[in-house]
Amino acid sequence: MNKTIAQIREDYTKFCIDELGLAANATHQFKKWFQEALDQKLPEANAMVLSTVSKEGVPSGRVLLLKGLDDIGFCFFTNYDSAKADDLRENPIACMTFFWAELERQVRITGSIVKLSHKESVAYFHSRPRQSQLSASASPQSQVVENRAFLEQIVFELDELYKGEEIPKPNNWGGYKLMPQKIEFWQGRASRLHDRFLYEKVGDSWTINRLAP
Repeated sequence: MNKTIAQIREDYTKFCIDELGLAANATHQFKKWFQEALDQKLPEANAMVLSTVSKEGVPSGRVLLLKGLDDIGFCFFTNYDSAKADDLRENPIACMTFFWAELERQVRITGSIVKLSHKESVAYFHSRPRQSQLSASASPQSQVVENRAFLEQIVFELDELYKGEEIPKPNNWGGYKLMPQKIEFWQGRASRLHDRFLYEKVGDSWTINRLAP
């Protein structure tokens, strides 16, 4: 088994990046790569691993979906009573990792976390499909539950309660924004001699350095 795992490898030969091809602004460079992922119709190009650290120093990672992006930061939504939210209350710093295998690319984004406004969270909540709103309202995220039927019953009851009406956003649900301090762009290259460029925020500008693979 271990020998089989050790023999799994791919050689990356599709693209390369160099200093001359990079945008001066890290978020602009991300938008460029993200648009290329969308143009290639990659499945859930906005999927990323959000990594947090608890007050005890224990790291956790989980796959989420990016739901907003501007020059200030990267947005996602969750339950404010979830395990990730507990981590962010104690240590409001996180890392997002995107991996687009078809493009042989990875992006890591590290920065501080702030909550989105109530207005922004309400607007996104009501943009979601009704069933997704019901699921968010019903789920005591990260808590132990008896079985799936327990959750399905709450969804049914909420659906009946708000039949023909707008579902209110739960008080314990909303958005966060990660404001980047570092963004690393990784492009796979042949023979593991990959291209890596690290952007670091300095005031309103970014420094860019090539890293060894």
